[in-house]
Amino acid sequence: MTGTLLHQNFKDILDDALIEEIEAIGKLTTYKEGDIIIDINQHLSHIPLLLDGNIKILREDSEGNELLIYFLEAGETCTMSLTCCTGKSKSKIRAVAERDSTLMMIPVQYMQNWFHTNDSWRNFILESYQVRFDEMLETIDNIAFMKMDERLYKYLINKAELHGSSTVNVKHQEIAEDLHTSRVVVSRLLKQLENKNKIKLNRGKIDMI
Repeated sequence: MTGTLLHQNFKDILDDALIEEIEAIGKLTTYKEGDIIIDINQHLSHIPLLLDGNIKILREDSEGNELLIYFLEAGETCTMSLTCCTGKSKSKIRAVAERDSTLMMIPVQYMQNWFHTNDSWRNFILESYQVRFDEMLETIDNIAFMKMDERLYKYLINKAELHGSSTVNVKHQEIAEDLHTSRVVVSRLLKQLENKNKIKLNRGKIDMI
């Protein structure tokens, strides 16, 4: 099963020999929805390859409030953890399982060696940095230029696309934490979106219209 997931998600990204090496040295790990995979200030000895599930990457301010930076999907890695591993610094992000997830954890030393010896790995890492950089720029733009109701609606659309469903199972408090605002504001704006026939509110879930 592990090999199937690894080949399924990375066969068009990494060469066959490297995939076989990852299967040999990697550590398979599974996490339940809501589990913390990487925490802030954690020393990282492994980097994650996401085989199945979704992960949200969060930052935290000095008061402990969280802000959603981006989501990871199967076939991706967390470039912010790569940076910490390369620089031997503590993690600056928190990675939380958005739903039940399966990862292959790779020891740091292999990541560094492959970057210099394997073209497919080097291209994968560089492209991952570019994707994450673009997403973080988009996040900054959203915070700086979009109104909260626009950010909220975009957040819901992204959630729905991520799970491949028109129904988003999420609590108002979780949305507030991800968008770094209050639950009261989220509830008010959700009601406004419902009045505009953009969503339908239900207990514990939101239907996109």
